[in-house]
Amino acid sequence: DGGWGLHIEGTSTMFCTVMNYVALRLLGEGLDSCGAMLQARSWILDHGGATLTPSWGKFFLSVLGVYDWSGNNPLPPELWMMPYFLPIHPGRMWCNCRLVYLPMSYLYGKRFVGATTSIVLDLRKELYNVPYNEIDWDKARNGCAKEDLYYPHSPLQNIVWATLKKIGEPVLMHWPGSNLRKKALDIVMKHIKYEDETTQYICIAPLNKMLNMICCWVEDPKSEAFKLHIERVYDFLWVAEDGMKMKSYNGSQLWDTALTVQAIFATGLTKEFGHTIKVAHDYIKHSQIRADCPGDQSKWYRHLSKGGWTHSTADQGWPVSDCTAEAFKVLLLLTKVPELVDEPIETSRLDDAVNILLSLMNDDGSFGAYELTRSYEWLELLNPSESFGGIMIEYPYVECTSSVIQGLVLFREMYPKHSRLEEIDSCIQKAADYIESIQWSDGSWCM
Repeated sequence: DGGWGLHIEGTSTMFCTVMNYVALRLLGEGLDSCGAMLQARSWILDHGGATLTPSWGKFFLSVLGVYDWSGNNPLPPELWMMPYFLPIHPGRMWCNCRLVYLPMSYLYGKRFVGATTSIVLDLRKELYNVPYNEIDWDKARNGCAKEDLYYPHSPLQNIVWATLKKIGEPVLMHWPGSNLRKKALDIVMKHIKYEDETTQYICIAPLNKMLNMICCWVEDPKSEAFKLHIERVYDFLWVAEDGMKMKSYNGSQLWDTALTVQAIFATGLTKEFGHTIKVAHDYIKHSQIRADCPGDQSKWYRHLSKGGWTHSTADQGWPVSDCTAEAFKVLLLLTKVPELVDEPIETSRLDDAVNILLSLMNDDGSFGAYELTRSYEWLELLNPSESFGGIMIEYPYVECTSSVIQGLVLFREMYPKHSRLEEIDSCIQKAADYIESIQWSDGSWCM
């Protein structure tokens, strides 16, 4: 139909169609160069124009200069100055959520707009059904195409955005309120740099990585930080037979390796794949995070890192509960067959893995992916994305909880006199009770 969906099998949405159309125009595709471009533009205009793209699309278009910042709901960087005890503090949100809105708030607070080039001027004409200078930006703020409206704004959210837009932003954009805005932007940039430096400029995922990179360029186009960001863009690129894509992480190396080794063990083919197991063991050993993030971790809203494993590489720096548990299981299995590996992992490093796994258990016995659950589910009432649900807090997952149980049970079997055995027993029991408590009436579980 001329549009693009969120994934290759998804139905067309305004967000993805506008983003892909703009990307192709920036890459040099003209309206006359291929029928697909004309068809895409027709889809956009027939469905109401780019003012109906969801908030993330509005944001990207504003940075580019083909949508006015006044047509966005506020993303005040001052939120990062609130007391942490408030449930709405960004540090209490799901890490992937807060780390996307962190650089967004910086660029919004700066009202940064890229250079107004000829292609930008052309896009202003191509994306809308009315002349650019006649668009009602205030009305456009809450516009969203029905194809994209997965999570509508709550009435509470509309009141909050309207209040911030009509009262908060005018105060913060002019003296003396502008002094507070400057201080907030400085704080946000410090958090951006901490995320960059503790992940070797990979960041938790490609979206916040690219946004952080733009922020570093806005602060100083010639900065060392921006150069280091550029070098790590390639970690996310994936060239395949159908073209080049950007991965949702810098890879899944640890996850795939750990599960592959377990599959070999399950089939009894360890002798046939001895070399594979040996080099996989070396990779898993070297991928364990050996130290916590520097400084006061609570100041940067980071959980423990030491002893954990990420989804991909140690450089990425964000350990995940199930990735840690699956890598932990492999290393324990391999200590049973020392002839397959050169040097089994040191017991102290297994202790570090136990420590981070125990630290990730919520009060109800559940495990999320990256961190403890820090706030309440009602925070979704303030979910501004329109296109994504369940993004505001770190939710527990039966899959992560199950992986941790399996890892700790295997450890308990192999180290029955461990000094933390009582804590391990308690963790396993609470986690098992949690899994049983959320079983559905038909006997199944939802992830």
